[in-house]
Amino acid sequence: MSETEEKPSNEPQGENYDDEPDESLGERFWGLTEMFPEPLRKAVGAVTNGTVTGCKRLYTFSCNASWIFFTSSVILFAPVIFETERAQMEELQKSQQKQVLLGPSSAMASGPSPGLPMIR
Repeated sequence: MSETEEKPSNEPQGENYDDEPDESLGERFWGLTEMFPEPLRKAVGAVTNGTVTGCKRLYTFSCNASWIFFTSSVILFAPVIFETERAQMEELQKSQQKQVLLGPSSAMASGPSPGLPMIR
């Protein structure tokens, strides 16, 4: 085979497909819709729109419900937590005061709260 001879190619002679613009995926799907009847296309469109609307409404509802749940729990339980902490601090102060006034043996008789350090 000489250098001047051309190798055979699979492309047809004279046709160049590079000049045609590329189709987007949306354009290809839109072209495929022509093969289905109009009532089916409308039904699929209605189901799609209903699904998107339902998902948006479910997301909005879940955001609102979680906001209401967490803010209500903070409002309801925060005072209980603060009051419990205040009662523990008062008990600690009483036991420390008793220990200072009467000595370590009197504080042991009443029984210190678990987890509270003793002053010596």
